[in-house]
Amino acid sequence: MKKRENSLPPDRISSYFRQEWLVLLAVTLSGLVYNLGLLATPWFEGRLAQALADILAGASSFSAMAVLAAAYLVTTLAVQGARFVKRFYVRRFANNINRRMKGVLFANLLRQSRNALEQQGAGELMTKAISDVDDCAEGMRKFTTELFDTGVALAGYTGMLVFYDWRLALLCLLFPPISYFCAQRMKGRVQRSGAAYKKAAAGLSAATLDRAENAVTYRVYGCEKAREEGYEAVLKDYAQAAVRANVWQSALPPLYLVLSNLGVVFILWYGSRNVLGRGWQVWDIAAFTTFLSCYGKLAVKSSKAAKLFHAVQRAQVSWKRIQPLMRQPEALPAPEIPAARSLTIENLRFSYDGHTDIFRDICLEAAPGDIIGVTGPVACGKSTFGKAFLCEHPYGGSIRLNGRELSRMSPREIADRVGYLGHDPELWNDTVENNVLWGQEGDAMDFLGQTALDREVSAMEQGVQTVVGSSGVRLSGGQAQRLALARTLAHPRPLLILDDPFSALDTETEDAVFRNLQQYARDKIVILISHRLYHFPEMHRVLFLQEGHAALGTHRELCQTQPGYRSLYESQTGGKDHGQT
Repeated sequence: MKKRENSLPPDRISSYFRQEWLVLLAVTLSGLVYNLGLLATPWFEGRLAQALADILAGASSFSAMAVLAAAYLVTTLAVQGARFVKRFYVRRFANNINRRMKGVLFANLLRQSRNALEQQGAGELMTKAISDVDDCAEGMRKFTTELFDTGVALAGYTGMLVFYDWRLALLCLLFPPISYFCAQRMKGRVQRSGAAYKKAAAGLSAATLDRAENAVTYRVYGCEKAREEGYEAVLKDYAQAAVRANVWQSALPPLYLVLSNLGVVFILWYGSRNVLGRGWQVWDIAAFTTFLSCYGKLAVKSSKAAKLFHAVQRAQVSWKRIQPLMRQPEALPAPEIPAARSLTIENLRFSYDGHTDIFRDICLEAAPGDIIGVTGPVACGKSTFGKAFLCEHPYGGSIRLNGRELSRMSPREIADRVGYLGHDPELWNDTVENNVLWGQEGDAMDFLGQTALDREVSAMEQGVQTVVGSSGVRLSGGQAQRLALARTLAHPRPLLILDDPFSALDTETEDAVFRNLQQYARDKIVILISHRLYHFPEMHRVLFLQEGHAALGTHRELCQTQPGYRSLYESQTGGKDHGQT
């Protein structure tokens, strides 16, 4: 079954129905029983009305009506039982579809580059991953349930109307198509209002996330009022879009019902003539009641088509938004971590979207055990240099790891070869242990010890099982930094890119972590980006970036040839190597 599911294209709506064929079979059988059973209702109502008339006329007894009422009750219970079964499986169908869609979408989001995710925005992604998928699943659920609740019932009621008086049936049945035509004319406005609502919802999600994440910053700088005004503007746009969408979407059911029920006028006129024996057919009270009841239920059922129309329209809008992400996720092979042999960088340059180079003409070679320090003034491109190894943006020149060009590797191959620790620790709301191991087997304390965090974690109330909160909010800056570093060390790669791992550490802790890093990196190549230069005299080589230019050499060589580097170092150490007295 799993193999079959994987073979079906997730970017086609039909594939989700095919995956759930067994559930849909249960829906079909129970739906047929339910809706065919509903056809008995008008017949029973007509017979009961006739029985009551006969009792009042003295032509029948109450016992005959009681037997008829008991049969009606038993039939109703059976019909409602079938309805329960149908609804259960329809809901199961919708839940399965929702789960599969979100699974496919999430898997594809994980495979997108950081740049692609940032371009879409957090609010937009949240809307797609939650609201849009929910609307798609709801539209498919509505389609499935209304296929029986409306389609089968309408066909049955139409057959009964034709049986009793085909001329009057044709006359009355002119109105449901007219109501459907009017709804179709509103289709464009419904879709446009729905799309505008989705866009406004995404904007509100983004604004809400921004407000929650930066609340302290707004308060510190006294700009709460300005941000509140901005948020109120976004909220106003959302409210207006929601009202417009709801107005157009809510207008359909009443329109259907009113137009469809216009046929009752003809039934009252021509049906009464049939009862009096002057119409197209000869009816009794039972036939008139059955026909009127049948058409009333048909009108209600046809009005429910508006709900189906509404749900399908919303689903179509949402499907267009998420379909680009609903492709079959690439299979993730087991990691193949090669040993480090060499790193060669030749004439490396980088710019965003073809604009001015942030840096250029960077050349260096490194071997296992090398720790290459990278530094420079603020905004010189240090972090950008580190991100170049992730290949999320095209670079000029060449980066070869173990003789292979990095940009020609697949994202999976790059992930197996390049370990990356960003400037800002990315931690999730889980335990210390899970933040370190991320599903990998091992002892988290070993890696926490390498980052001098083991004692602090042991002193926590629940040790490694302590939940750190979203983005490590329950940790200090230094603890969060070291926890992220421990995670990087727990997933060894031949090339490690460490962006400012010591920025929030005191000198003593930095010393301990750096010593452990030297031992850890004996068989690896480490690019250590930092604005703290205490340990740069111990680096194998140092890359100094300034105004787009790059200078490579040992610490001593750069102190002699690069005044900017020497000035940075002396401003932090007073001209003495770290550890000297």
